[in-house]
Amino acid sequence: MKLLLDQGLPRSAATLLNDAGIDTRHVGDLGLAEAEDAVILRKAYEDGRTVVTLDADFHMLLALSGAVLPSAIRIRDEGLRAEALVALLHLVLNECRDDVEHGAMVTVHPGRVRVHRLPVLREENGPRGDGGV
Repeated sequence: MKLLLDQGLPRSAATLLNDAGIDTRHVGDLGLAEAEDAVILRKAYEDGRTVVTLDADFHMLLALSGAVLPSAIRIRDEGLRAEALVALLHLVLNECRDDVEHGAMVTVHPGRVRVHRLPVLREENGPRGDGGV
């Protein structure tokens, strides 16, 4: 499992996740702190990473594109410190690992997780498998 943490999530969480054996990068460390969401999704797709974000736009872009990857995990609990975010991601990944590995939009509410497998919308000729966001 490889993750890409979006802006707004603590950079120190990437270090903690890496220490726990989850290959994680933060957009700020990749020079993407101010990049458009579509650019971040493309980078995640190219690197085989799942985007972890506070931003609903990632799910919208994935749904509208018909893409099957990358997966995106939207955290609906802002202000989490690094340790709490890491603990939450461990729980979510333990529960949803198969979905995330095969392409999903995961929304994490306090006390509840929703999963939608990708692709959400299909193009006339079938889903795009090229990360077409």
